[in-house]
Amino acid sequence: MMRVISGLIAATAIALAAAPAAAQAPDYAARLHDADVVLRDFRFADGERLPDLRIHYATLGTPHRGADGEIDNAVMVLHGTGGTGRQFLAPQFANDLYGPGQPLDIGRYYVILPDGIGHGKSAKPSDGLHMRFPKYDYADMVEAQRRMLVEGLGVKRLRLLMGTSMGCMHGFVWAETHPDFTRAIMPMACLPTEIAGHNRMWRDAAIKGIEADPAWAGGEYRSQPVQGLRTAVSLLQVAGFAPLYLQKAYSTRAAADAYIEERIAKDLPTRDANDLIYQLDASRTYNPWAQLERIRVPVTWVNSEDDFINPPFYGIAEEAARRMKTGRYILVRATSDTRGHGTHTWAKFWRQELVDLLAKTERP
Repeated sequence: MMRVISGLIAATAIALAAAPAAAQAPDYAARLHDADVVLRDFRFADGERLPDLRIHYATLGTPHRGADGEIDNAVMVLHGTGGTGRQFLAPQFANDLYGPGQPLDIGRYYVILPDGIGHGKSAKPSDGLHMRFPKYDYADMVEAQRRMLVEGLGVKRLRLLMGTSMGCMHGFVWAETHPDFTRAIMPMACLPTEIAGHNRMWRDAAIKGIEADPAWAGGEYRSQPVQGLRTAVSLLQVAGFAPLYLQKAYSTRAAADAYIEERIAKDLPTRDANDLIYQLDASRTYNPWAQLERIRVPVTWVNSEDDFINPPFYGIAEEAARRMKTGRYILVRATSDTRGHGTHTWAKFWRQELVDLLAKTERP
């Protein structure tokens, strides 16, 4: 099933409804519980091993146990490439979802926000192994998430799995490899097919841009290879942009130049070159296309019309939606208010779809 929603109309109506909660600006960071789980003898898909793999996570809310003694209210939200679980504390996401009576009310749900392998406070190349760190891929990241839930948190089944961008792709991997682990999945901003075409090209160009900088030194640099990183970060910024929104918000050359220069300047100090290479290349083996018919968990999949990374005119999404018997595909129409690839983090555009998915899957 495919449904198209108007970003402007839906956003306006929902934003007005959510205004009182947003105005209170609750401090969800103060309610966050951070912890690590160490996964012993972690085996990667290509045969590499680590005796200990650290996965960091943060939680909101409290686990609830059903009549069978198992946790039944766990919701896991997965971040995108280069992100961390803490990105889901941003007001445009958290203030529309976590408050009392809201779709992911933390008085009702146990929200889990992990950092994927190679990201945030989880194990990554910059911890010391540099380019000798195992060459993880999305299958490894999903397996680490599964073990984190089962071994670290005692969660044997999720009420809901959400994911944005890379987390969206992880959602499709979960749906095929662990079809009964979650009662519902909401992937946002991705396509369930091999990373190819321009999506692979800008990733490869970003990686090669870092590696071409002599200061990279094969990954053994003592200070960040700034010129290579600038190339990569510039490509990442452009890939995630929303043309209609930016044309309206930065309608002169001077304003546009100042905005992109500021974005790059703020982004650069947050990056590590080796970590970024790994993060961008982790998608190399992703390709759930052949097994879409295996998906049996209810899926509400949301993309946006102005997503440069996953443009809607390929026809891929429509065919994929037809092949998923339990899938529902939503396309958010582009307006000067939508945020391109980043529309996934602005809950006002798809909040009602989440409400509907939770209602539809209320009974186990």
